[in-house]
Amino acid sequence: MHCKSQSDTLSSISVTVLIFANGDIPEVEWIRPYLSAASFVIAADGGSRHLLLLDHPPDVLIGDLDSLPAEAQAWRETNGRKLVIYPHDKNETDLELALLYAVHHFADDIQIFGALGGRLDQTLANIMLLAHPALAERRAELVTENQQAWLVTEWTEVEGQIGDLISLIPIGGDVLVKETIGLRWPLSNEVLSVGLARGVSNEMIASLATIAIAYGTLLCIHTRREWTR
Repeated sequence: MHCKSQSDTLSSISVTVLIFANGDIPEVEWIRPYLSAASFVIAADGGSRHLLLLDHPPDVLIGDLDSLPAEAQAWRETNGRKLVIYPHDKNETDLELALLYAVHHFADDIQIFGALGGRLDQTLANIMLLAHPALAERRAELVTENQQAWLVTEWTEVEGQIGDLISLIPIGGDVLVKETIGLRWPLSNEVLSVGLARGVSNEMIASLATIAIAYGTLLCIHTRREWTR
């Protein structure tokens, strides 16, 4: 599986299914271009509150509705969008159910908003959902205003700007990186080990970077240079 990150330009935003989770999105206006290009929009329960701020009703609302604000429920009913309700006692999180709905109904790529922030357990679980077996042949990304994150099992290209940060974090075991191109600190047939921070905060030295791996799974995180901490 390989994924390409978005650059800052509108033309790079591909047609996708968008999923909104109930995490933190401090400011929402930057999302509008993604909504304009989306083929379908799914709200995972309380994730509908972000769409309420954008006045963009989801095409479907999924979950047990335990975190749905009353104003979002009234707004959804007014706009007549589809509702898929699950019992509170279930094995899956609302975001997982939304991902499965997207996989089963659409062939498009998936972009997930509002997956981070709030409870640490929820944040970690949301990140690990990128490794869900149902997504094995699907491009899926976590998207924030200044970052994208996705899994790499073969190779990936990252479009960005010189000075952007690229972090490569092994997931589930050590990863043999075959080659990186366009990064300040290149890797060539080197292992990134679980528990070590060696792959964090590499820098792009070109507008396009490439990462190829021989085995394992990497979480690739692209951070725009304007936003660093």
